[in-house]
Amino acid sequence: MAADTGDSPIDPNKIAYVYMQVADHIAARIASGELRPGARLPGERDLGEEYEVAYLTARRAVRELRERGLVVTLPAKGTFVAYPPETGQVADDDAEA
Repeated sequence: MAADTGDSPIDPNKIAYVYMQVADHIAARIASGELRPGARLPGERDLGEEYEVAYLTARRAVRELRERGLVVTLPAKGTFVAYPPETGQVADDDAEA
């Protein structure tokens, strides 16, 4: 990913939870197209090292991203950037009605 050691975008003095700062930064990278749908995120320990936070903080950030619908975690596979929901299509149940 992009952050270099000593160059973390996380400010521990900011009035915001650190996990939320990490989640917001990753969400911004997804929105900018830097992280494309289907891209695999680093593991929680690697994210912790990248953002210079504890791995449990990185885990909480990933959970926040899942709750926002931005990533999907597959057990034993990893965490991936979610594909955006397709718009303008009618669901199969609605098409029959």
